[in-house]
Amino acid sequence: MINLIGTYEAKADAKGRIVLSVALKKQLQPMLQDGFVLKRSVFQPCLELYPMSEWNVLMAQVNKLNRFVKKNNDFIRRFTAGVKIVELDASGRLLIPKDLQMFAEIDKNVVFSSAVNIIEIWDKDKYEKAIDDSTDEFGSLAEEVMGNVTGEQDGIS
Repeated sequence: MINLIGTYEAKADAKGRIVLSVALKKQLQPMLQDGFVLKRSVFQPCLELYPMSEWNVLMAQVNKLNRFVKKNNDFIRRFTAGVKIVELDASGRLLIPKDLQMFAEIDKNVVFSSAVNIIEIWDKDKYEKAIDDSTDEFGSLAEEVMGNVTGEQDGIS
């Protein structure tokens, strides 16, 4: 299981190429050879960058869905809409395809935000707004999601 850490700012050039920070590239180094999958987020106006190994685990789950059930078929079509295989170029840049740039409204300032085993790629202004908008609700959300987690320890923090 991959555990990516950090939030990193970058700039996109006119062609949609983004140089990854050294710290992020170092974390992704073991996965560079296999490549990545880039897709639209389901819940947010951002993109999700999956290391190929993580994408394959997710697709194994999706492949269990019965495609003769209409809602499953509709989900698969929408979930995989716009999916692209991407790699870093020789200069360490990630090219965001135009259709995905338009979806996430990525223009110049970009944020790479780790989300455990994937990286979210945001337009910086949209990222800041999403974080600010959820600040007041986060305590309640944390309690609801993590408050009943039990284990050998007394808690997370």
